[in-house]
Amino acid sequence: MQNNNLDQRSINALRFLSVDMIEKANSGHPGLPLGVAPMAYTLWTKHLNINPTDQHWINRDRFILSAGHGSSLLYSLLHLSGFNLTIDDLKQFRQLNSKTPGHPEYGVTDGVEATTGPLGQGLGMAVGMAMAETHLAAQYNKPGFKIMDHYTYAIAGDGDLMEGISHEAASLAGHLKLGKLIVLYDDNSVSLDGPTDMAFTDDTPKRFEAYHWQVLHVANGNDPAEISAAIDAAKQNTDQPTLIDVKTVIGFGAPNAGTNGVHGKPLGDNMAATRQKLGWEYTPFDIPDDVRQNFDANVKQRGIAAEEEWQKQFDRYLDQYPKLAAQLLKSFKPVSLDLKVPASHVGESESGRNTSQRIITAISEQLPSFWGGSADLFSSNKTNVKTAEAYEPNDPLGKNVWFGVREFAEAAAVNGMTLHGGIHAYASTFFVFSDYMRPAIRLAAIQKIPATFVFTHDSIAVGEDGPTHEPIEQLMSFRAMPNVNVIRPADINEAIAAWKVALAASQTPTMLVLTRQNLPTLPETDQLADQGVRRGGYVLSPAKNATPEGILIATGSEVQLALAAQEQLREAGHDVSVVSLPSFELFDAQPEAYREQVLPSNVTRRVAIEMGTSYGWEHYVGLQGKTIGIDNHYGESGQPNAIMKQFGFTADNVAATYLKTCIKKPAKA
Repeated sequence: MQNNNLDQRSINALRFLSVDMIEKANSGHPGLPLGVAPMAYTLWTKHLNINPTDQHWINRDRFILSAGHGSSLLYSLLHLSGFNLTIDDLKQFRQLNSKTPGHPEYGVTDGVEATTGPLGQGLGMAVGMAMAETHLAAQYNKPGFKIMDHYTYAIAGDGDLMEGISHEAASLAGHLKLGKLIVLYDDNSVSLDGPTDMAFTDDTPKRFEAYHWQVLHVANGNDPAEISAAIDAAKQNTDQPTLIDVKTVIGFGAPNAGTNGVHGKPLGDNMAATRQKLGWEYTPFDIPDDVRQNFDANVKQRGIAAEEEWQKQFDRYLDQYPKLAAQLLKSFKPVSLDLKVPASHVGESESGRNTSQRIITAISEQLPSFWGGSADLFSSNKTNVKTAEAYEPNDPLGKNVWFGVREFAEAAAVNGMTLHGGIHAYASTFFVFSDYMRPAIRLAAIQKIPATFVFTHDSIAVGEDGPTHEPIEQLMSFRAMPNVNVIRPADINEAIAAWKVALAASQTPTMLVLTRQNLPTLPETDQLADQGVRRGGYVLSPAKNATPEGILIATGSEVQLALAAQEQLREAGHDVSVVSLPSFELFDAQPEAYREQVLPSNVTRRVAIEMGTSYGWEHYVGLQGKTIGIDNHYGESGQPNAIMKQFGFTADNVAATYLKTCIKKPAKA
C-alpha cells in the first residue's frame, strides 16, 4: 500500500527517481540512494541553507557527496529542489555530454559543489571548505554582522573512511576544531566486493573521537526525526567537527538489500519487487505534486528567504564597512592584480625557494584573499608569509597553514578552499613528494580550478638526501596531466613571472617547480621573462645570425648551463640560440607562428638539457636531436655539484654533446 506520510513519500521519491535514472541508463549504483535517501532528505529539507536560484550565494551551506558513486541521489535532490536540472536531464544519466555524468562534476551540473568519486577526496575538500569559512569569518565578520556564517556538510561511506586521505583530513579537521564541519557517515558495513569486515574492522567512532571529533549515533537510518535531532546536536558544538554515524541498509527495500549485490548494478528484475516493498505505485520519473511542493517549500523557498535575510544584513554591512564589503565581494572573483615585485638584474643570485618566499610575502600584502601552507616544511619550502601568523583554532585570521605531514589532505583541502571561493590558496612540499598529492592535483585539473602547488628541491641538486628525495620522473609525469600548467623557472625574474601566471589563472591549476640551490640572475630576463614565461618559452639568447645553426633548450637551473655552452660553441665557430622553456603547456598553447619563431622547424640541430627523465623531450628536439637527461637512474647521494657533474650537467658536456650529436664530421678518405 502507498505510504501517505509526506516525509516518507518524499524520501521514496528520491529513492525511485534515483534508481529510475540507473535503470534507464542500465548503469549506476542503486545501493547508496536507496539506503541514504532518508539522511539526504532530512539534511536538505530541514537544515541545508542553499538557494537553488542563486548557486553562487557566498554564504550558502556547502554540501559534498563524498561517496560520489551515488550521484543519481544528488541529481534527484538538485532536480526536486529547483536547480537548473530537468527531468530530461535526469533521463540522460551517464550519457555522453549530459548534465548528469556518472560521478558528480563541478562546473557541469548546477548545484554540484565539488567533483567526487575518487573516494576520500570529498572529505578532504570539505575540510578545506570549512577552513575557508573560518578564515573568511575572521576577516570579515564584525559585531552584529555574521557575513560569513555557514556549515559544510558531507555524506561519506565506508570506502571514503578506508582511504588514507580520510585519516589525514580527519586528523587535520579535529586539530583545527572545525565546528561547522558535519559529516554524515553512511555506515552500512558493505563495500563493493562484500562485507566490510573482510578488510575493515576499525572502530570508526573511536577513531574519530581520537581525532578530537564529536561523534553522534543514529541507530535507525530510516528515521528522519532521529537524523534531524543529531544534526541539531552537531550544530551546537562549535569547537569540534562532528561525525554522525548513521546505521543504514545498503539498497534498502530491494530483495538483495544489505549485500554488495545491490551496490553497483541496476536492480533489473528486482525493480518491481522494490517498488512493491516500499509502496511506490508511480511510473518511472513520475513525481507526485505534493512531493514537489514539499521540496519547493522546504529547500527552494526556505533558501530564497535565507539569502534575502542575509542580503539585508549585507546591505547594512556595506553601509558601515564599505571597504571590507567591496574587498569580500572582489575576493570571489578572478584575481585582477598588478603584482609589484621588483625585477632582479644580472649578478644577483638567489634560490628559487627564497625568491618564492619574497613573492609570497608581496602577494599576501597585495591580495587579502591569498593564503596557504606547507606539509611541515616551512623552513625548507620557504612558503610561509614572514609577516603573518599561523592559522590555528585560536587564530583563524592567520595566513600560514601548518598542514603537518599530510600531503594528500593538504592538496585536497586547498582544492576545497579554492572551490569555496573568496580564497586564493596554495599548498607546498618537496617536489618528489608531489606523488603524494597527485590524485588531488588531477582532481583540481578536472574541476578547472586555479589552485597553486609550490614545489621546491626540484632535482638531483638536492644532493646529500639522495635518490629518495631527488625527483626524476615527476616533471614529465605532471606535464602529461591535462589542464595543469607546470612551470620551472630559471632565475629570479622567471619565478616572479611564474607566480603572475599562477595568480592570473582562472580554470587551470599551476605547479611551480623551484630550486633549493641558488641560481644566478640571467642576462635579459629582467626584460624578457615576464612575457616569455607567460608564453611558456622564449629565445633568451639569440644566435648572431638570423637563422641559428642549432638550438639549446633548457628549463630551470639548466638554462645557465645552456648559456655557458653557447659561449663555448661560439668560440668554436658554432652559432646557436638558447631557448628557455619553463612551461611545455603554455608554450604548446601559443600560435604556431610564435612557436616557429622560437623553435624554427628548419633548425634540426637541437639539444635539450633537464635534470629529469628525457622521455617527452623528443617533442621539441625531434629525431635528430639529443636530450641530456637522467634515464634508468634515480640520482645519487653526495655533494650537489659532484652529482651534477657525474650525470653530465656541465657546460662542457652540453657543448660536447651538441658537437657530437649535431655536427656531422666529414668522412675519412
